[in-house]
Amino acid sequence: MEKELIISQQPDGVQIALTEDKKLVELHKEQPGGQFAVGDIYFGKVRKIMTGLNAAFIDLGGDKEGFMHYLDLGPDYNSVDKYLRLAMNGDKGAATLANFKIEPILGKVGNFDNVLKVGQPILVQVTKEPISTKGPKVSGDISIAGHYLVLTPFNNKVSISQKIKGSEERNRLRRLMQSIRPQNFGVIVRTVAEGKSVAELDADLRHLMDCWRDMTEKLKRVSAPAKVHAELDTTSALLRDVLSDDFSSIYVDNAQLCEVVRNAVKVMMPGKEDLVKHYKLDTPIFEQFGVQRDIRRAFGRIVTIRSGVYLYIEHTEAMHVIDVNSGNHIKAGTGQEDTALQVNIESGKEIARQLRLRDMGGIVIVDFVDMDKAENRKKLFDVMTEEMKRDKARHTILPLSKFGLMQITRQRVRPAMEVDVQEKCPMCDGTGHIKQSLVVVDEIEANIRHLATAQGERRLTIVLHPYIHAYLTRGGLRSLRHQWMRRHHVRLKMESSEKYGLLEFKFFHSNGDEIQM
Repeated sequence: MEKELIISQQPDGVQIALTEDKKLVELHKEQPGGQFAVGDIYFGKVRKIMTGLNAAFIDLGGDKEGFMHYLDLGPDYNSVDKYLRLAMNGDKGAATLANFKIEPILGKVGNFDNVLKVGQPILVQVTKEPISTKGPKVSGDISIAGHYLVLTPFNNKVSISQKIKGSEERNRLRRLMQSIRPQNFGVIVRTVAEGKSVAELDADLRHLMDCWRDMTEKLKRVSAPAKVHAELDTTSALLRDVLSDDFSSIYVDNAQLCEVVRNAVKVMMPGKEDLVKHYKLDTPIFEQFGVQRDIRRAFGRIVTIRSGVYLYIEHTEAMHVIDVNSGNHIKAGTGQEDTALQVNIESGKEIARQLRLRDMGGIVIVDFVDMDKAENRKKLFDVMTEEMKRDKARHTILPLSKFGLMQITRQRVRPAMEVDVQEKCPMCDGTGHIKQSLVVVDEIEANIRHLATAQGERRLTIVLHPYIHAYLTRGGLRSLRHQWMRRHHVRLKMESSEKYGLLEFKFFHSNGDEIQM
C-alpha cells in the first residue's frame, strides 16, 4: 500500500491529508491558537466537587473547566500528588524520581471529596478536547508520548503493543527497555518500534525524559492554573503517530514548514528525511494530488460511491447515523439477496473510510440494506472488522441486529471533522444552497454508466444548462463528452437549454422519450 502525506499551509492554519493508494483516508486541520489539545498537561486547581456524580471540575486557566470523574484520577494518583508537591518545592529528585518511593495505588472504589478539596492544586492531562458545549475531559494518569515509546512515570512496567505479534521481537523489545529505562519510569512500546535499533529507541527515551525534566522545572516556577507540558502541534503529532517505513512521500507546499517537517522526520526516523519534498508548482497542492476533489465527494450529507450506491450521513448531539441506499447499483447480482450483499460490502468499506476521514467518534448507527441469510450478515461483519483494522482509534463493532442495524463505538477525543461542500446558488443570490458543480458532473457520469451497463443503452441525449453544456463539450475530441463515449461505449448527444436550472439535467432515448432516473 502506497501512503503519502500532503501538507498545505493555508491562511487559516495547516491542513494535512493522509492518502492510501492515492485515496484520501484522513484529513486534519491545525488551527492556530487552539486552547486545549489531547496530551497537554496542566497544573490545575480543583474548582468544584460534584458529590452526586463523584466527579470534579478543574480550573485549567481557560474559558472552559476540565471535567474529571473519580475513576479518572488513575491508580497512581497518590504518587502523582507526592511528585507535584516535591516539584513545587524545588526538590531535585523530582526531575529523575531518584530515591522516589512509589505510593500505594488508589482504589477504584472511593469518593472524590475524600481525596481532593476545593482549591487544591492537581496535575492533570487532557484526554478529550472540548466538544460542543462540553469542556475538556482530563485525567490524573500522566504519560508523555514519543514516536516509538510512551513514558509512564510512577511504575516499572514495560508494555508492548499488541500489534507486534512475533514473540521473539516482543521479548527483544521487553529486555531492551528493561535495561535502558530509568527507575520508577514505565514504558509502552508502540507498534512502529518493531525492528528498531537500541540507538533509535534510546534517543526517543532521552527525548521523553527531557520533556519530563522541563515540566518539573516549570512546576517550580509557575502558579496554578498553568499549562506545564504542551502536546506537539497537529503536524508534528500526526507525523509522530502515523510515520512509518511504508510511507513513500511527504509533500509540503511551504518552504519554512517543509524545513520544520524535514527536521521532525530526521529526529523521528533518521535517514528518512528525503521523503519530505517541497511542492513548488503553481497549481494548489490539494488540487494537484486530487485531495480537493476527494473532499468535495466525501464530505456532505450525501456521499455517492462510484457504483451508484450512496450514503446518507446525519450528525446529532448524541450519535452519528448512516443510511445505506442501493441507488443505481450497476453490479447486478444473481438475486435480491446477492445484490444487497454487494451493496452492503461496498458501503461498509466506504463507511470505514468515512469514520477515519471525518474522525467521527462516539456512537455510530449504520442502517444497511436488509439481508435474510445469516452467512451474508457474517460476511458483512467480517468485512467491517477487517476494514476498521487500519483505524488507530479504539473502536468496537457489533454484529447486525435483527433490524439490519450495526452499532459501532469509536474513540471520541475531538470534534468530528466538518467541511462545508455547498456553495452559494447564483440563481437565488445566496438565499439557498446547491451541490458543488463537480459533484453534479460526477452524478451525470454515474447515470451514464448505469444506463450503458445495467440497461444496455447505446444512444443517449442529455439536455442541460448552457454553462454545464459548455464545460462538458469543450476541447473537442478531448472533452469529457468524448471521454465518456469511449469509456462507456455509448453515443452521447448533448443539447443546451436556457430553461434548465444551472445544475439541472435530463436524459432522453434516441426517440425523444425522457428516461426517468
